Amino acid sequence: MASLSSPCFLLFTAILALVSWHALASDPGPLQDFCVADNSSRVLVNGFVCKDPKAVTAEDFFLAAKLDMPRDTKISKVGSNVTLINVMKIAGLNTLGISLARIDYAPLGENPPHTHPRATEILTVLEGTLYVGFVTSNPENKLFSKELRKGDVFVFPQGLIHFQFNPNPYKPAVAIAALSSQNPGAITIANAVFGSKPMISDDVLAKAFQVEKKTVDWLQAQFWADNHN
Repeated sequence: MASLSSPCFLLFTAILALVSWHALASDPGPLQDFCVADNSSRVLVNGFVCKDPKAVTAEDFFLAAKLDMPRDTKISKVGSNVTLINVMKIAGLNTLGISLARIDYAPLGENPPHTHPRATEILTVLEGTLYVGFVTSNPENKLFSKELRKGDVFVFPQGLIHFQFNPNPYKPAVAIAALSSQNPGAITIANAVFGSKPMISDDVLAKAFQVEKKTVDWLQAQFWADNHN
């Protein structure tokens, strides 16, 4: 048997730690058929407390989302509207590690650079054309991009900055995305950097972006609206 200080034991411990960390970094896996979120519970857990299975009904797994209906893209300055169906909309998604979004794009509209800290995304174009891409982490910051047409599919790895843009100046576009978390989260880069509350110091941002402080001040003065609903 290997001693506690042997190289084999230390290597095994390191591998076990990495595997355990990866498991904890993902959505919790279900240990039963389902764990419908009990939104009335005051208990704070990582996710949601399970509703009594005897009180669960088909309605806990259903939402009349009307995802076949176009969304208003004029309410957003960036010309897009994201309709997210996550655990806050369907309680039955709790612990199942999946959610869904419909994304409508106006002509020349975009879903601006953003990340999902807790999910990988797979997107398919239902109507129109989209220019999409993601950027890898430092130091390469390599852009992987593609122009997608109706029926095409593209994957955005978890946590990486990505975007979608409708290059057609006359026709809208529509896409459906599946995400590998019941609550994927979204961090829109421009909103987070220039629209934070309280604001990040313009000294910090001017140095980070290598621009004058008045440029940062102008950007921070803009109205950074969310395109999610």
